[in-house]
Amino acid sequence: MSEKSQDILKLLEETQAVLKGHFELSSGNHSNQYFQCAKLLQYPKYAEIAAKMLAVQFEINEVDTVVGPALGGVIIGYEVGKAMDKKSIFTERKDGVMTLRRGFELEPGERVIIIEDVITTAKSAIETTKVLESLGAKVVGYGCIVDRSCNKTDLDIKSLIQMEPVIYSPDNCPLCKQGSKPEKPGSRFKTV
Repeated sequence: MSEKSQDILKLLEETQAVLKGHFELSSGNHSNQYFQCAKLLQYPKYAEIAAKMLAVQFEINEVDTVVGPALGGVIIGYEVGKAMDKKSIFTERKDGVMTLRRGFELEPGERVIIIEDVITTAKSAIETTKVLESLGAKVVGYGCIVDRSCNKTDLDIKSLIQMEPVIYSPDNCPLCKQGSKPEKPGSRFKTV
């Protein structure tokens, strides 16, 4: 782990953003660790530090707009936009479907990066990509504070930290078998 990654991990730990226990992830799977980056991002100075570290990983002249999928990408997306002096908007789910609302607009060919707090399955990033591309925008990159995807996506993700999660299917979770009930601290709920 690089020195910069260690610095961010230290900030995540100091702000109690690294949770240990039994968690249900938005995918429905279980894990013994959860990153609640909102705990880090509640401090503007830490949000600014993380955003500047993330922003420098992108070519500023190749980006027109930063898009943060709600809810986790809104604050860090805004801060990356501020660090790059670029427009910052967000997508959000309406009736379970990712959409661009609130009067936000993109021009055909507008170059965007998608910024999130944590990426594990990349579901929100992929849904956001589809929305933006349907509007004629061109997604030129992805970034996050914590990348838990372990390169299991087709996306080229720039991150401050890469962590390999311990993930269990709900029917094969040793924590459940011990009688533990998972917490669901995330903002996205699994749809059937």
